Amino acid sequence: MEYLVNDIIRTVKRVLEYPISPANGITVASLLVLIVLFGLVIIGERIIRRHFVTRVLRRTQLEPAFQFTLARVIGYCILAFGFYVSFQMVGINLSSLAILAGAVGVGLGFGLQNIISNFISGLIILAERPIAIGDRVEIGEVAGQVREISLRSTTVVTNDNIAMIVPNADFITQRVTNWSYADPRVRFRVAFGVAYGTDLEKLGKLMLEVAGEHPKALKEPKPELFFVGFGDSALNFELAVWSEEMNNTPRRFRSELLLAIEKKLREHGIEIPFPQREVRFRSSGPAAPVAPPQMPGA
Repeated sequence: MEYLVNDIIRTVKRVLEYPISPANGITVASLLVLIVLFGLVIIGERIIRRHFVTRVLRRTQLEPAFQFTLARVIGYCILAFGFYVSFQMVGINLSSLAILAGAVGVGLGFGLQNIISNFISGLIILAERPIAIGDRVEIGEVAGQVREISLRSTTVVTNDNIAMIVPNADFITQRVTNWSYADPRVRFRVAFGVAYGTDLEKLGKLMLEVAGEHPKALKEPKPELFFVGFGDSALNFELAVWSEEMNNTPRRFRSELLLAIEKKLREHGIEIPFPQREVRFRSSGPAAPVAPPQMPGA
């Protein structure tokens, strides 16, 4: 029994001491230790970032979006330092792996171009902050609020509570509309039409009342009514109202304004016209009688 145990120990020892890269002194044992150390570094980074860094940043006067970015950057620095220390503890010389790492990097560069592009774009987003957590953005056909920014992708949640995962490279290469970049105030333009012959002075007062009565419409800057032009069946106007609802419920705010406009016009007897066509038939006089055709030989 003792001989069997010793044989198992010797076999395990030979396996652990098997050189994977003799030139760099990498064995199976050192590789296993390195994997364990990497796992401890990742777990430690999450604990430090969630329970210490985030709590400290919340006590500062920094914006929540900047707190998130700073916590992520600190977490990445912890990971880089932890991985470096792990290599040193195992005894792997990083300088001896430079050539191998360069060759592997070139190979991965061709096969993982999109991932690397998104990774670099994520670093640019975290550094320059063209978008931040809580911003309302529009990119392509995706419109919603930024919920999370990672190194590879950004999560945008729509008003229907649908999470859209957008690659970070799209935010760098495509045109992005950030409604919350500098000032959350946005001017909404609501178009409508009224019948010809409407008292325009009265209409202006009523529309300003509509804007003033809505609780989410801002008093400053003041709302305005613009005369757009003469339509086929109506006088076209736009009610311009400032609000901060673009970050929350823009479609609901616009719908509420339209309902309020319709109600106000109906209460004061102002017609909202619909397209109409008038058809007239004209004749130049009585039609000349037409002779009946004659049969041959008649």
